[in-house]
Amino acid sequence: MLSLEWCGCEHDSAKVLNNQQKSKVLWLTVGLLAVFFVAEWSVGLWSQSLSLQADAGHILSDITALVISLLASFLAQQPAKKKATFGNQRIEVLAALLNGLGLLAIATFIILEAIQRWQHPAAILGLPMLGIAVLGLIVNLLNITLLHPHTHDDLNLRGALLHVIADTASSVGVIIAAIAVHLWDWWWADVAISLVVAIFTGLSALPLVQESLKIFLEYAPESIDPLEVEISLKSFPGVVQVEKLHIWTLSLNKVMLCANLTVECTTIQERDRLLNKLENHIRQTFNIAEITLQLTSYKKTSLIPIHPLFKQDLVFILSHNKAN
Repeated sequence: MLSLEWCGCEHDSAKVLNNQQKSKVLWLTVGLLAVFFVAEWSVGLWSQSLSLQADAGHILSDITALVISLLASFLAQQPAKKKATFGNQRIEVLAALLNGLGLLAIATFIILEAIQRWQHPAAILGLPMLGIAVLGLIVNLLNITLLHPHTHDDLNLRGALLHVIADTASSVGVIIAAIAVHLWDWWWADVAISLVVAIFTGLSALPLVQESLKIFLEYAPESIDPLEVEISLKSFPGVVQVEKLHIWTLSLNKVMLCANLTVECTTIQERDRLLNKLENHIRQTFNIAEITLQLTSYKKTSLIPIHPLFKQDLVFILSHNKAN
């Protein structure tokens, strides 16, 4: 008993430490982006570069999204209480959805601005544009290095990483446009790169929005086929029928399952052993941690009682009547 309690405390401590590391990484990323936003926005206005201004707006959205992520991570760690029986874990998913929608909004804004700039060109200073774009690339690569190790089991941080990757692609595009503007005075390169960045930004947001919506709509995760789970449960000796099988995702790393099973068990002990086997099988095979199974004993339908006359031998009855 003591060893079990010690293992649980160690697991909780590791989880708390991991959450603290994620928060520190997010705060550091926010600080770097905030400093760079001021620099890029100022140079963008000075150089008349649309791609710099669009990228600065994108970074402002990133800063907002990361602050939301920090708030969501803090609320998600709070224990379940009162009416929040599941806790606040889906706040992280909500933050990821807002991040994705924010990226789509930014992409739309950049496209509209690019169309307007194409109709009304402006003189662009290529050299300042190139310098701030190179600085942006360095900052974004550093942020990717900080965020990537923590995104495997956190949809919220994955959304933040997508923002930074989009920023990195934008920085590369601005560098290309700045070189073209500075060397050949191709003002249209600034507009073209802005459109490419906008399309890339929108496409990178779609999977994040789609995955977040699937969690909110309580779809089964892509890695689990409910029909396969049902067949697997029915393969156990003693399981007669599987009903009301529900599989859904509470958060990115927490999948839940509940089902009603009709079983053939003569004793309570036999039913408990079967329940234990089923739960272990589901955990090991499908990696589902939260399992609720209701087992109902199977009862054979009894035969309808018939009149005692039909229980007698018909030949005996006829011979008896003939003798009388």
